[in-house]
Amino acid sequence: MLTVKDLKDIKGKVAVVRVDFNVPLKGGEIRDDNRIVAALPTLQELIGKGARLVLLSHLGKISYKLSDEEIEAAKAKNNLAPVAVRLGELLGQPVDFCPVTRGPELEEKVKNLKDGGVLLVQNTRYEKGEEKNDPEIAKIWADLADLYVMDAFGSAHRAHASTYGIPSILKEEGKPVAIGYLVEKEVSALTRCVDVSDSDRPYVAILGGFKVSDKIKVIDSLLKKCDKILIGGAMAYTFIKAQGGKTGNSPVEDDQLDYARKCLEEAKGRILLPRDSVVANGFEDWTDKKTVPSDQIPDGYQGLDVGPETIKEYSEVVKGAKMVFWNGPLGVFEQDAFQKGTIAICEAVKEIPDAFTVCGGGDSAAAIKQFGYSDDFSHVSTGGGASLEMIENDGHLPGIDIVR
Repeated sequence: MLTVKDLKDIKGKVAVVRVDFNVPLKGGEIRDDNRIVAALPTLQELIGKGARLVLLSHLGKISYKLSDEEIEAAKAKNNLAPVAVRLGELLGQPVDFCPVTRGPELEEKVKNLKDGGVLLVQNTRYEKGEEKNDPEIAKIWADLADLYVMDAFGSAHRAHASTYGIPSILKEEGKPVAIGYLVEKEVSALTRCVDVSDSDRPYVAILGGFKVSDKIKVIDSLLKKCDKILIGGAMAYTFIKAQGGKTGNSPVEDDQLDYARKCLEEAKGRILLPRDSVVANGFEDWTDKKTVPSDQIPDGYQGLDVGPETIKEYSEVVKGAKMVFWNGPLGVFEQDAFQKGTIAICEAVKEIPDAFTVCGGGDSAAAIKQFGYSDDFSHVSTGGGASLEMIENDGHLPGIDIVR
């Protein structure tokens, strides 16, 4: 693939860059600017080469099944204007903002860009056709561009107008399409987790989260690649019930029990389930907490973290790994009482500095950041859904493949 570093002679050219500025906003204030910071290396490279940058990003969700009034409220809530201000501060130069996604105002602002100038366009999801890869809006945006750079890994699993439609058109026109530094780094790390070399074995995957049904494809894929898969989080109790265990009030997907049995049979001992669980008589307003065997959870109690025996076993397996892929915390890490399992995995990763360790974004990335372990991983993905789909699809994502 062509990378942003490979782009030559682009001084004065309009570069449409798909970034991921889907940052948490509250009252118009940015609560976490990590995704903006992550885009800086690519933007600075293009600015340094004298390109004229037109940035596209989505922010939040806008459902067009709602009333007109509700749609307008969602748009107001997900206005990208504050991001332009923060990006300007981080780049140390003015960043213009276009409040509309098409039309004369946008065209004029693009026309007025200077070499090295930056324009952030309003939220792509203001366009109803964005998520449907509508050819009309894709063509409107493609017509602005002399070249395209994909640097929004968190959106690369979606074939939207801004992630798929634009580069499709530009490729047909013979114009350059490339990936940015952020996407290049993601692809390199996750491809290693897909095309596993002997030197990266033992390869251990850790999967947590709420539903088995959300992880079916990734479990199937990892079973073909991994030496061990450690299961935690609420999804573990579907597997435990499938084996005849008593799971109390723990969340269980009864329609996935047959799949869980099939998985365990195919794994031939390579899937490990929690031996013991920290349980409580409620999710938030609990009054009693105790540790019990994971297959003997009493009625009225639910598993909210892995117990000390599981922590010991899982930690030893992780410490013996040469490569680790982790997606999903092992417990309800947002509550102090149920953080130990997730923290223990972080500690185990910290103790294997020679291994290649990947945190697959989402809640697990939020957890390692909260507990201060981000720097102890070889790679922390910026896209939870995208990283899982890349594992599921053996290294392929629509927003990456279209650039190849």
